[in-house]
Amino acid sequence: MAKVVTDANFAEIINSGMPVVVDFWATWCGPCKAIAPIIDELATEYEGKAVVCKCNVDECDDVPMEYGIRSIPTVLFFKNGELVDRHVGAATKEVFAAKIQAIL
Repeated sequence: MAKVVTDANFAEIINSGMPVVVDFWATWCGPCKAIAPIIDELATEYEGKAVVCKCNVDECDDVPMEYGIRSIPTVLFFKNGELVDRHVGAATKEVFAAKIQAIL
């Protein structure tokens, strides 16, 4: 299961020393619901190799604003605390897995 990212714990999570994937989503977003099971599967498959998280844009203001999240779902990929890739919109598990593999 993906970890929950909030404005309060975001800095700690992205600076954990592991690659980090953050899915920005909302409960009312259809494409977000479509990729939710994929994000949870990736969290399980990459446990110990990467941190896979979810950030509800209706509950967090600062982090989505800081990274210019204007459309959801948006998935950000961090390595060494730095943003290295992003994907806007729904995609297949293979697309997200390839992006995670690229930052491991």
